[in-house]
Amino acid sequence: PTPSIKMLCPDARIAHCPLQLDTMASTAMKTTSMLATAARSSFAGKRVVSRAPAPQASVRTTVVAEGERRLWFPNAIPPEHLDGSMPGDFGLDPLCLGSDPEAMHWHRQAELQHARWAMAGVAGIVAAEFYNPDVNFYEAAIKSDLPINLAGLLSIQFLLMHWVEVRRWMDIRSPGSANEDPIFKGQKLPDNPVGYPGGVFDPFGLSKGNNFAKAQEAELVNGRLAMYAFLGCIVQYQATGLSPIECVKTHISDPAHQTVFNNLGQCVLGDSVDAFGVAVATPCLWP
Repeated sequence: PTPSIKMLCPDARIAHCPLQLDTMASTAMKTTSMLATAARSSFAGKRVVSRAPAPQASVRTTVVAEGERRLWFPNAIPPEHLDGSMPGDFGLDPLCLGSDPEAMHWHRQAELQHARWAMAGVAGIVAAEFYNPDVNFYEAAIKSDLPINLAGLLSIQFLLMHWVEVRRWMDIRSPGSANEDPIFKGQKLPDNPVGYPGGVFDPFGLSKGNNFAKAQEAELVNGRLAMYAFLGCIVQYQATGLSPIECVKTHISDPAHQTVFNNLGQCVLGDSVDAFGVAVATPCLWP
C-alpha cells in the first residue's frame, strides 16, 4: 500500500510535497516490476537483457514554499491577503487590517509615515539628552522660550502640515498626481511608488538600483522598532520621571530592583500642566 501523504508530509502547506510523493511511489513501483520480471526470467532459464527505461517528458512547476519565506514566527501560517509581495510582510496581521486591498494600501502608508516620525523622534530624544542632559524631552517644549504663544505656534504648524498632508493624500488617491510642484512648474519628482517620492527627498539614492526592496524593508523594520521605542520613552517618563538615558543608568546601577515590574502602577504626572497659559490635561498611559 502507498503511504499516506500525512504520514510522509505532515506539513500540508508545502505545495510540492505531494508531487514528490507521487514521483517516489511511481519510481518504486516501476523498479519493483522490473526486478520481478528479471527474477521470473532467470528461473525459467532465459537470458535477461536489462534496458534503462526511456526518458519521459515531465512538467516541472516552481512553487515558493512557506519555508523559503521569513515569517514572524517559525511555521506560522500567514493570512491569504499577505502573500509576501510587500516589503516588510512577515505574515502577521492579527486584526486583519489588510483584508481589504484599499484599506491595506492606506494602512501601509500610515505605517510608513508613523515609522519615519518615530525614528526621527527617538533619535531626537536621545541626541538632545546627550547634548543637554539638564533638559528633559518630556518637558522641553513647555520650558522653551518661544517668540510666539502656543496658539500662534499651533496655527503655523496646522497650515504647514495641512499643506503637506493634503498633497500626500492626493498622491495616495491618485498616484503621481502630486509629483509636479504647483507653483514652480517643471519641478517634478520621479514616478516612484507611493510613499517614496525620491528626487530631492532621496539624497543617498536608496530608491535607485537593485537594493530598493532591501532599503524599503530595512526602513519598515527599523521604523516599527522605533515606534515601540518611542512608546517606551513616553511610558517610562510617566512612571519614573526619568529620560531614557537616565533610566538606563538607573537600571544598570541596581538591575535587581530598577525594572519595569517595580514601577507597575506608578505615575508621576499631575492632572494637568500649564503650557503658555493654557491648562493641558496630562493623563497617564501607564496602567
